Amino acid sequence: MISVPKSRIYRLIREGQVRVNKKRIKAETKLAIGDQIRVAPIRFEQKDETDAPVSDKVAQSLLSRVVYEDEGLLVVNKPSGIAVHGGSGVAYGLIEGLRAATGKKYLELIHRIDRDTSGLVMVSKKRSTLKALQDMLREHKIKKTYAAIVKGQVSLDQQLINQPLLRYELSNGERRVRVSEEGKESKTQWKVAERFMHATLVYASPLSGRTHQIRVHGLSIGHPLVGDDKYGHETEYRGPKARRLSLHAMRLEIPGYPVIEAPLPEDMQSLVAQLRAQKKD
Repeated sequence: MISVPKSRIYRLIREGQVRVNKKRIKAETKLAIGDQIRVAPIRFEQKDETDAPVSDKVAQSLLSRVVYEDEGLLVVNKPSGIAVHGGSGVAYGLIEGLRAATGKKYLELIHRIDRDTSGLVMVSKKRSTLKALQDMLREHKIKKTYAAIVKGQVSLDQQLINQPLLRYELSNGERRVRVSEEGKESKTQWKVAERFMHATLVYASPLSGRTHQIRVHGLSIGHPLVGDDKYGHETEYRGPKARRLSLHAMRLEIPGYPVIEAPLPEDMQSLVAQLRAQKKD
């Protein structure tokens, strides 16, 4: 029997190669008696792309970014540019690095954030913690707050963006999301933290967990994120350039746990300083 790495299975699910009742699923989808499961043929080479060893330097660097830990939960302040897991041409990600650093075989992602997004990621050390926190996520009991720098001056101090989002694929297989009445209900609470001449720092709390939700909701009201090369990059922006997507998972509020926070990373702090230096209207 050939063992298939979990990262490969996750990739198959993301690519729609695993279907339940002829529909695409997510990794956390629960099965019911009578469900029909289809798995596409798996081409497996003995040396998988995710078998590349994680260097000690990278592993220890990730371990140094742990901001909270107890007997069942690990929360890491992920840097921008590293995926949460390997696959799709990525040799390794956050979870593989943490496994290498800790030597623990059982470490599982509780949720995911985009590769270009920095900030807090929850990792379970026990199956019971994984189930409990994923249940909380499904029931919208965990509040996640992101810091985002968006183009233009957002006029309202607070607003609820309520726009349904639909996932689709480009001809090259890359995932995209757009506002569509055919999409799933999606809500994001926005609060302005600071306005600049050409941009606004906002705190965004998604009330639903859709792919690229904050980014597409920002675009939908005319304020795409600075540094986003997928959504709204053609929108005029005269402020300082960002080296990457200006989105950071800054706070987690989990029932029964202390509030967990991660300050703005240095690159976003630098961008905010440059924006402040520009003359305001």
